[in-house]
Amino acid sequence: MILKDIFNNGELFGASSAKNFRKLLAVPAVAASLAFGITACSAVDDTPDIVVTTNILGDVVSHIVGDSADVQVLMKPNADPHSFGVSAQDAAAMEHADLIVANGLGLEEGLQSNVDNAKSQGVPVLEVGEHIDVIDYSPGVPDPHFWTDPARMIAATEVIEAELIKELDPSLTESITQSAQHYREELVALDEEVTELLSGVAPENRKLVTNHNVFGYLASRFNYTVIDTIIPGGSTLAAPSASDLNDISTAIEDNNVPAIFTDTSSPQRLAEVLASNAGIDVQVVSIFTESLTDADGEAPTYISMQKINAERIASTLS
Repeated sequence: MILKDIFNNGELFGASSAKNFRKLLAVPAVAASLAFGITACSAVDDTPDIVVTTNILGDVVSHIVGDSADVQVLMKPNADPHSFGVSAQDAAAMEHADLIVANGLGLEEGLQSNVDNAKSQGVPVLEVGEHIDVIDYSPGVPDPHFWTDPARMIAATEVIEAELIKELDPSLTESITQSAQHYREELVALDEEVTELLSGVAPENRKLVTNHNVFGYLASRFNYTVIDTIIPGGSTLAAPSASDLNDISTAIEDNNVPAIFTDTSSPQRLAEVLASNAGIDVQVVSIFTESLTDADGEAPTYISMQKINAERIASTLS
């Protein structure tokens, strides 16, 4: 009987054959043993392997699964989700994962082919952005930065929890449910704190200029206006023209905007040049919108990132 027949009939692996088979093929020694008819189930680690594309979602997923699964995050701290890529080893991990959790909505521009390849090989893929209340940059172009609204991240945890329960062993359901509920309670407290901070800014001062269009969800939720962005559109891979920069300078001056908010993962040179040419006193304020920092940084978790951003926006605009 060939391996395909064994795999399809479940004679060797039982109910979890699809997941175990992918893991076994990832281990050359085990695969070789199988070829000689040796049962190698004992060599397989039964702990589920979850691969997460961005470090923001990686932090969220880790809180939800707790000790129920191994979580591998592809995006390094302080990276740009629009442009980061993966190593051959990371790509192999994606192909043999029990579940891939991605942001979706076009965010992971340098990673989409790897996600599609894993999906074509039967790996379950959850693109979280496809399951939340999305807003558009322009008609038909969705904004992937839903995490800037904590309420949408609360909704995202429900989507992630349901997918984990669906794809992982039923024995893990209770643990996942408890961890998810506890983390949602933390996110509810975060949402209340962010709401209080951002609502404390006078309505006439709720004006944002950012390095790219990352605050659409925050602006919509808390009644802020994005006056302009240095980089056009929602990706950091575009580049502004001289005309774009002149228009932004005019918008800053006309609206008496006190600051330009730039993400720490993106170069600040353009923002500093723009600030110096705006004709008014404009600060350049660093925030954390696209990536978490490492453990020693200011924003190592989603919750800390949201708090520090709200604090800096509120204090600057007040």
